[in-house]
Amino acid sequence: MIADRRDFLRATGTAFAALAASGCARNNVVSTASGGWDYGPLQPDPAGMIDLPEGFSYRVLSTLGDPMDDGATVPDAADGMGCFDLGNDKIALVRNHELQARHDNGGASGPAYDTVARSLVPLAGGTTTIVLDARTLAVEKQFRSLNGTIRNCAGGITPWGSWLTCEEDLSTPDGRINKVHGWVFEVPAAATGPVDPVPLKAMGRFNHEAACVDPATGIVYMTEDRNDSLFYRYVPVHPGKLADGGSLQALAIDGLPDTRNFDTASMAVGEWHGARWITLDDVEAPEDDLRLRGAKAGATLFARGEGLHMGDGELYFCCTSGGKAGLGQIFRLVPRIHGADGLQLFFESESAEQFNYGDNLTIGPNGHLIVCEDQYSDEAQNHLRGITPDGTAYTLALLREQTEWAGACFSPDGKTLFVNLYSPARTVAITGPWAA
Repeated sequence: MIADRRDFLRATGTAFAALAASGCARNNVVSTASGGWDYGPLQPDPAGMIDLPEGFSYRVLSTLGDPMDDGATVPDAADGMGCFDLGNDKIALVRNHELQARHDNGGASGPAYDTVARSLVPLAGGTTTIVLDARTLAVEKQFRSLNGTIRNCAGGITPWGSWLTCEEDLSTPDGRINKVHGWVFEVPAAATGPVDPVPLKAMGRFNHEAACVDPATGIVYMTEDRNDSLFYRYVPVHPGKLADGGSLQALAIDGLPDTRNFDTASMAVGEWHGARWITLDDVEAPEDDLRLRGAKAGATLFARGEGLHMGDGELYFCCTSGGKAGLGQIFRLVPRIHGADGLQLFFESESAEQFNYGDNLTIGPNGHLIVCEDQYSDEAQNHLRGITPDGTAYTLALLREQTEWAGACFSPDGKTLFVNLYSPARTVAITGPWAA
């Protein structure tokens, strides 16, 4: 590991500095001020899609079935997404598609990690990339950028300009698919077509959800979407070169084996705990037992870890079904070079009106968390929720259709929130007084 955060930043130079400079890869912390979030009541959308506060508007950039520049069409199940500044007034959105082998791949072709049966047809998951004019948000091109993976759920941006896309699937060869799945793949934001699909096996095989990189150390943090999930970090041998190998570890809090608060409130909101890290072995886990072995060794349990976002020296992650009410939690982790890392239960929902099954999350220009809901009960309506630094939840938007929000990320100037509507897949741009 790098001995000092400043030494690492100096050693990595402009590649890591670019993360702080890019508004797409926003690297700001939740502010200490709690004002400036009362945007007022939501206004009914005449189109029946998204209700927003007065002063906000949206436009649809990409829709399921749209023709793409590579001859394929936009696939369904748009999930996690990252935004990147390409320079020359261009930005790229790299978008996951949480599709399985049985789903339509939109006519994808080219290099693929895995294919349908013994054909040359790539499996339907993977990523697409949308290149936009940063000034007008006009779509200039869109295309497949990763082929042949399964259920690409969330992921995370890197300081060196790539998207880590994570498989939330542990399929093994069964006659329809040919390879073992459950990996992280890396997609450069500047790719112009399908990349060479290399599974980063040292980062572990589990039910991956999201990832984020601490730009001060190059350590990658990862969540796992399981009721008895762990929280992981990958310490690369060479920061910024994940394929060179590294160590996979799980977070442990002595005296606190379970943060889920299902039956008893074992962790109070606002409470801080010192964390340590347990190094895991046999991380390719052919038996899908990585979390079980980690827990046996003392790792702490979380309830369905999902969205994950790196701020300035701290990171936030959602646990979708955690808490006494089973409606979700948000944790804050502060990595430290000297001394134990600190973990806090930042927020726990007590009612569906407050927060209902948070998934992907990001940090807004005003320093507040913005969280995508993904509740699928018959009576549920999914919202974008804001959460202030003092833990107050408020409503930013209402999705009028029975689907989920996903992939929230901001433009370089902080004026546009890009977000996906899961299915039928649409990518939308929401503009308004975000910094107010």
